[in-house]
Amino acid sequence: MENYTFLIQLVLILFSARIMGEVATYFKAPSVMGELVAGILIGPSVFGLIETTPSIHLLAQMGIIFLLFEVGAETNMGRLTSSGAKSLIVATGGVVLPFAAGFCISLYTFHLSLLASLFIGSALTATSIGITLRVLRDLKKQNSHEAHIILGAAVLDDIIGIILLAMLYEFSKSGIINLWNAGKILISVVLFCLLSPLIAKYISLTIKKWEEKNTIPGLLPTTIVSLILLLSWVAHKLGAPTLLGGFAAGLALSRQFVFPFTSFSSRGQEFNHQVEKQMKPIIHLFTPVFFVSIGLSLNLKSINWGSSFIWTLTSSLFIAALFGKLLSGFLLKKESLSTKLVIGTAMIPRGEVGLIFANIGLTSGILKNEVYASIILVIALTTLLAPFALRYIYRQPSSRRA
Repeated sequence: MENYTFLIQLVLILFSARIMGEVATYFKAPSVMGELVAGILIGPSVFGLIETTPSIHLLAQMGIIFLLFEVGAETNMGRLTSSGAKSLIVATGGVVLPFAAGFCISLYTFHLSLLASLFIGSALTATSIGITLRVLRDLKKQNSHEAHIILGAAVLDDIIGIILLAMLYEFSKSGIINLWNAGKILISVVLFCLLSPLIAKYISLTIKKWEEKNTIPGLLPTTIVSLILLLSWVAHKLGAPTLLGGFAAGLALSRQFVFPFTSFSSRGQEFNHQVEKQMKPIIHLFTPVFFVSIGLSLNLKSINWGSSFIWTLTSSLFIAALFGKLLSGFLLKKESLSTKLVIGTAMIPRGEVGLIFANIGLTSGILKNEVYASIILVIALTTLLAPFALRYIYRQPSSRRA
């Protein structure tokens, strides 16, 4: 019976995502906004038709992994590498500024515990890479100069977020922060980022040779999906974000990725084109589940809207979350004002990593329900604000010229 319930839940998720995505597009808003609203409508906040289950969570994770594969496949490796220093500056500012602001507000203004303040500050650090990249794609800006800086910074944000999460989780259990364990995670992530694209490239060349001789249809999507999931599993085992597996696989199949022992011929480019063409339906099937799941994770009915504490804490944290990320774009020197504004705005949305921080804080008893509700509201508001703000900024003449 549970299996049949899951089937109708999946029907509701896919159908509502499509309908609300079309509605959002009709009103000239990014389709991702419609998918987020769809999750809020069918979730516990409004109609209560669906709650997040392990099965839905798994499909949502596959959605973000496949989205990152598509991003990696379209990434210009040279431009991404050249923007590395700028991405590092934005990521560092985007972590330090909101963390410091959130921590100080929680500890000194609202007099919350040290551990609760650390969790709140950390929840404000991570950028939702899925939301950001989907909005840039909707606006046809995924290959722009600023998009490469944003991509690098968002990936670094996620890595820093995972390390922070590991340190805080251990501190909540033992009362001691183990820098050695955090260092091991960082080394594992760096090694994965360096080696996985090369390994994936070698495997993809093997798949290409196999595909040339194969007569049974469906080889490419089967083997490429297997490669993506394999690298995601390896990333998870090494302590890195699983979405890096999808990005690494996509990067390896990018037309701009140069493998040391091969060169791109017209046949190689044709193979990459076939992979992109056959993977798109799978990507478009799974990615809406991820964005709907963010809406499903919110329960606006559980919030005591009459509590002044919630409103003051939420508004304070929202300002810290907003300006902490926005100012990170302005740390770059040799960029136009509109580019800095776009980068800072694109870093604003929180999402999956922030929700993980909040959930662990609640389940471990560190965060009270009202504090948890405030964090969820901040995550929701920043996630909903950024797509509209980006669209508005890109409509300005100075942004179109930049």
